[in-house]
Amino acid sequence: MIVVAVETPLQDAVAALLRQSDAVAAALYPGEFRRPIDPASLDAPGISLLVARLAGDAAGCCALFDRGDETAEIKRMIVDDRFRRQGVGDALLHAAEALAEQRGIATLLLEVGIRNDAAFAMYRRAGFTLRDAFAPYTATPISRFLEKRLRRG
Repeated sequence: MIVVAVETPLQDAVAALLRQSDAVAAALYPGEFRRPIDPASLDAPGISLLVARLAGDAAGCCALFDRGDETAEIKRMIVDDRFRRQGVGDALLHAAEALAEQRGIATLLLEVGIRNDAAFAMYRRAGFTLRDAFAPYTATPISRFLEKRLRRG
């Protein structure tokens, strides 16, 4: 059973997941567009880190960034290689949506790279639609931007 909860980013399991995220990004998108991240940068007001666990092991994580305008961005969604194709990504996404709704968020936003087909397909299945780049991003040749309305504003 997959259990998803808000946890501190300041733990070794999260650091390991973020290293995997950075490695995947480096392999798919070498060069100027990568933005490595560490656990300390996720330990800030307005950021909630969701961790999915299977039998106690950290199987994946994602961060929900409250933008302060009834929108939130999902960032750093990663599923550990050992737990892929077991519903972890879907569980994280569902938990992020539920948390956003609890907090009065009207719209979820995210950016996904053009080579990350599995993530893009998951987001589309979950009801996310393509949109233009949103601040602070600008359009790049390697990014797609998506949104999902959670409630009518």
